[in-house]
Amino acid sequence: MNFELNKLVRANVAKLKPYSSARDDFKGDASVFLDANENPFPTEYNRYPDPHQKKLKEKIASIKNINQEQIFLGNGSDEAIDLLIRAFCEPGQDNVLIPQPTYGMYTVSAEINAVAIKTIPLTEDFDINLELTKKTWDDHTKLLFLCSPNNPSGNLLDLDKIRILLQEFPGIVIVDEAYIDFTNYDGFIPLLNNFPNLVILQTLSKAWGLASLRLGMCFASKEIIAVLNKIKPPYNINGITQQIVLKSLEEIEQKNKWIAEIIDAREFVENELVKIPAVQRVYPSQANFLLVKITNAKSVYQSLISNGIVLRDRSNVLLCGNCLRITIGTPEENKMLISELSNL
Repeated sequence: MNFELNKLVRANVAKLKPYSSARDDFKGDASVFLDANENPFPTEYNRYPDPHQKKLKEKIASIKNINQEQIFLGNGSDEAIDLLIRAFCEPGQDNVLIPQPTYGMYTVSAEINAVAIKTIPLTEDFDINLELTKKTWDDHTKLLFLCSPNNPSGNLLDLDKIRILLQEFPGIVIVDEAYIDFTNYDGFIPLLNNFPNLVILQTLSKAWGLASLRLGMCFASKEIIAVLNKIKPPYNINGITQQIVLKSLEEIEQKNKWIAEIIDAREFVENELVKIPAVQRVYPSQANFLLVKITNAKSVYQSLISNGIVLRDRSNVLLCGNCLRITIGTPEENKMLISELSNL
């Protein structure tokens, strides 16, 4: 496939002169800042943060073994999703392709931006229907969203099928790897330089335990990243987030310890769930959650809430009838859940 990024970018975005923040106007170090209309008195938070998150990107680049120019950092992965749609999809003209069931923000962001959505079902085992996917896109399909491991099902999508789509889809393929840390797979970052139309989303909200800070990572060619940087808000990642994340990224051993414990706990919860008569199926998962088919799921959901245990009811989602999504908690929380379910 001959991929031409310039033909995908919206005309107004291509012509756009991006906003230049005060800190974009100089390079190097300085001791006196009289450029950004800030309060000059040191409150610890009186200065604007680095608009390009250079130190943070340098650290992430070393961990992921990629170039800093291949990294976009967003206010959660949701910001990257929104910017991708705004950068490449003309409202009322273009469309995006979203296999279902999957993460709901792809649909919400497209709808907010008045971009049409083509939806197709995943297979019964929540994998890509390759032939149906190929038949569904058209000349105005700019983005294809794939979540792997998928949410809410927890499974990795077939890697060979994703590669085929990267070779044949005429637009940009977005692989959302929010849960990749809980797998035994490196994800698509090692193949980033092989596919100019590949965008990878990852997050610090799951394995790194930093959900409250809302930092999402987007990896792509430097050309795609340049488009996102062109249209992002000037200071989209606040200074406190940059400081805390930079420090947390030094704690890789702690992150890996959490991952190992969550994976062990996932196996424990699965083994206990299948003993409960009301549980009809526990779907295979490589994420930090389990999709569970259970008799009278909505009633079970409400009963658990009344006992202070909150799950995610996915009963109304395509292919997920009578299913609850259970996040793996602490050992104590997991035992409480199993006890309450057993009593029900």
